[in-house]
Amino acid sequence: MLALGAASLAAQTSGNQATPPAAPPPQLKTEHPQPATSEQEEVPPEEDSSLVTTKYSFNPLQSKKDVAVGKLYAKKGNYRAAAGRYREATKWDDSNREAWLLLGDAEERLRDKDGARSAYRKYLEVAADAKNAADIRKKLAKLGN
Repeated sequence: MLALGAASLAAQTSGNQATPPAAPPPQLKTEHPQPATSEQEEVPPEEDSSLVTTKYSFNPLQSKKDVAVGKLYAKKGNYRAAAGRYREATKWDDSNREAWLLLGDAEERLRDKDGARSAYRKYLEVAADAKNAADIRKKLAKLGN
């Protein structure tokens, strides 16, 4: 009985070897991408991040993040980097009082009187009712309003 099972198994496998498979399974087929047929050539995104220009829109959360990072730079004594972050913060939210005030302070520490004056003036525009408005006016007078 064992011999009969082995003989029938051999007959089945030899029959399968004689007929090749009809087509490869669909998961083994490879599809090649077609070339672009448009007349305009596609422009790839810029790889150098320093050349990419940022489009600013109203984003107070990003503005607050930039102020927080600027404070860290100022705490370390890197006022140039801090001023850059405060400037970014003002671009994200033009009404950010804290960013204008800190930008004026950073510019003053960098001895950029024009930058400090413009930042303090903008701060007074945005926060005319601030408690420290009188102090900022004194700083402006000292900078040569």
